[in-house]
Amino acid sequence: MTPHETITDDMEQLLAVLPERARRELTEHPRLKELIEVVIDLGGPIEARFPDSFELLGEEPVAHEDIEEVVAGLGEFDHDNRAGIERTLHRISAMRNRLGEVVGLTCRVGRAVQGTIDVIRDVIESGDSILFLGPPGIGKTTKLREVARVLASEFEKRVVIVDTNNEIAGDGDIPHPAIGRARRMQVPNGSKQHDIMIQAVENHMPEVIVIDEIGNEAEAAAARTIAERGVQLIGTAHGNTLENLMANPTLADLVGGIQAVTLGDDEARRRGTQKVVLERKAPPTFQTAVQLEGLRRLAIYRDVASTIDRILLGQIVTPEVRKRSADGEFEVIQQQEVKPPGVAGQGTSLAHLNRRIQQAQRATGSRLFIKGLSRSKVERALRQLRANLTLVNDAAEADIILASQNHAAELSAHSPADCEVRCVRSNTFSQIYEALREIAGADAGSLEEFALGQVEEALEEVTRTNQAVELLPQNAYIRRLQHELAAKHNFRSGSVGKEPRRRVTIHPD
Repeated sequence: MTPHETITDDMEQLLAVLPERARRELTEHPRLKELIEVVIDLGGPIEARFPDSFELLGEEPVAHEDIEEVVAGLGEFDHDNRAGIERTLHRISAMRNRLGEVVGLTCRVGRAVQGTIDVIRDVIESGDSILFLGPPGIGKTTKLREVARVLASEFEKRVVIVDTNNEIAGDGDIPHPAIGRARRMQVPNGSKQHDIMIQAVENHMPEVIVIDEIGNEAEAAAARTIAERGVQLIGTAHGNTLENLMANPTLADLVGGIQAVTLGDDEARRRGTQKVVLERKAPPTFQTAVQLEGLRRLAIYRDVASTIDRILLGQIVTPEVRKRSADGEFEVIQQQEVKPPGVAGQGTSLAHLNRRIQQAQRATGSRLFIKGLSRSKVERALRQLRANLTLVNDAAEADIILASQNHAAELSAHSPADCEVRCVRSNTFSQIYEALREIAGADAGSLEEFALGQVEEALEEVTRTNQAVELLPQNAYIRRLQHELAAKHNFRSGSVGKEPRRRVTIHPD
């Protein structure tokens, strides 16, 4: 904590629901202010976890009575097995056995930190919609909470928080004082978040809406609707960097969306580019992006539209980087700048970005027409590849045509100019599978090569930043290859999310 920050942790309320022996050990603990969580598992000792270590609170094993004592002091667990302590930010998550009985508890400490956004106060005051990016656990939700308080209480704006699982404003019907005069709309089920977002703007006349973890297409569309109505939107999204967002077909709309455009010969010569180029589809939902790179370091992209355009043109965009010192003051350690094409190192990073975006686009939403091939074999291959290609019955509607040798030449002669025609030598599953795999990952060589290339890039970034890096979603087979490659280089990895968005995260060694 710096001298400019004030932390409220409501630790007494959390200690009050813990078993008596844990409460006794922690009350006078010298590192109580650093406590992250308390783990209570049936049959094992109670464990206190700190940022850099853990400590056993005695050796006595946890009994059913200990767990029942904690559960009795909480509110009801929701469908995600989470509960809270009313008017605090603490979060208790349950583990259950096959009979539905609670056999483990993770008691996570929630803290409100005032002063954490001083480093970007000028950005908040601008009135622009702001998107926070960064890995889990780096403080995105803490900053959202403080932004809501400042805008509502200090700038007297009408602020509505869309609070999924009560992460921002705490448990219970009365929100935590950390959000100040902001109002809070609770979301009982994460799948309803986009509905509550629209209700917030239609029913309550907000000037600002705050939303945590925009994670799917419906929520991205709701965010755009809010922004188009002139409401300032402050949010976070799944993704560590702008590049992650650009390569994610589900969330790319937040930064304007990316599309492949075919230029005429004259226009391609005038631009000095290939005929097929990547361009931004629409204005971005958020005007400014703040990329959290550490607890006290962040990067600011002040004009997201211009930033995306310049990246797609092959220019290196260097964000403004700010760092906060231990005494609470911050300094700008790097000014935002743009380097033109041809700068050393530009080609490699742009090629990586293009491969990621084009592969993601090919694997998502393209329309496939087949001729002279077994439909059941094609459908089986698509399921195994999780390529998300849509089979259509009319060649005129297709983006890609896959045909046997007998039909390929005829279809090539009569298909639209922007439709790709591919030939399969024989109507066997292995031939069909290989052809579809090439389609899904054409610009990366193959899905496996692309996915393993992701790992190699992530390992370099983890080594450089000492921060976890999240990869793009992949199927189970490819995730296993990614885990194996990370382990080969002595890096830890894990999988997060639910199918079909499950993905690998690479952690520092």
